Amino acid sequence: MGDPHGVGVVGLGVISRAYLDTLANHPAVRIAALADLDASRSAAVAATIPGAEAMSVERLLAHPDVQTVLNLTIPAAHADISLGAVDAGKNVYVEKPLAVTFPDGRSVLDRAATTGVRVGCAPDTVLGTGTQTARAAIDGGLIGRPMSASAVMVTAGHERWHPHPDFYYAPGGGPLLDMGPYYISALVHLLGPVRAVIGAASRLRPERVIGSGPRTGQRIPVEVDTHVTGVLEHANGALSTITTSFDGVATTAAPIEVRGETGTLAVPDPNYFDGEVRVLALGDSDWRALPPQAGYAEASRGIGLIDLVTADGHRPARAGGDVALHVLETMTALLRSAAEGQRIELTTVVRRPVAVPLTPAEEWRAQYSGQLSTRHQVAGSTDK
Repeated sequence: MGDPHGVGVVGLGVISRAYLDTLANHPAVRIAALADLDASRSAAVAATIPGAEAMSVERLLAHPDVQTVLNLTIPAAHADISLGAVDAGKNVYVEKPLAVTFPDGRSVLDRAATTGVRVGCAPDTVLGTGTQTARAAIDGGLIGRPMSASAVMVTAGHERWHPHPDFYYAPGGGPLLDMGPYYISALVHLLGPVRAVIGAASRLRPERVIGSGPRTGQRIPVEVDTHVTGVLEHANGALSTITTSFDGVATTAAPIEVRGETGTLAVPDPNYFDGEVRVLALGDSDWRALPPQAGYAEASRGIGLIDLVTADGHRPARAGGDVALHVLETMTALLRSAAEGQRIELTTVVRRPVAVPLTPAEEWRAQYSGQLSTRHQVAGSTDK
């Protein structure tokens, strides 16, 4: 029987609440420390979690009770905080994307391999019943050999709802780096890794207007492309098209659609854990829904961290840094292809993550109690 795995959280912005709701009540982990640039915010959050202590980032990274750092900072800070955690001998689980540049992401994994710690990265939504049920259908031959897929995300922009949306339109932001990790991670689970990309991009207007919060009406500059589209060549020969846009209003397209020789799958939004998977096979007169067949049922953000710290030598982390680096290279290569007007072959090679069997909520919420790794056991393996 082991003690709960100590987690230190850096960054207590909007997304942190979803993580804390999952982790604060799970027997596998204990929220030991919290840090934020706003010390009053970290103190306020710590007061709601028994045993958690608010502290500086520097102290958190060095704290002996912290075995894994949950990095929820803005994308521009992801690499610095992750490298600080790795250099301190901590595992790190980072909110997507892994970093804002491929070299930065590569350095995080290289340093982790050197120090013998693990790296995990969001999104973990693809471990839920939505994407995993679609994967089980493909692997089971329901649509025959998968030949192509499409992924579509269209929205008018996050400034409509986010009170401080500046980073979405700064270098490292934009619709692809912000939302692309969900769709490309799902495509890797469904069809396997990507070997090459071709991209194109555009920018609708030079500034955006904040639509909510204390800065309502304030204009912010747009420094990145806000509509990115491209083709992904998968190693298995399938071709995926992807569109991510902050320049539209809505779309009727399925978030993800996978087309095979004998049928087509409509896959739910990978920004969520669940959702209905539908199939139309040759000879069918209409689409039919598939019951959940795989994945963590009723999962929530943070399940990927739990999956990471409870992984062992027999089962690697499913939301591991190797997948995140491959997704990051896919995205940055798409942007580079758009800028240079040429096809780009990727340098990373990754295996499809291990599939998630259908796991009821009551099981994943409790199954790891008493089966936890100690710090030296966790540090003994990496995701590389």
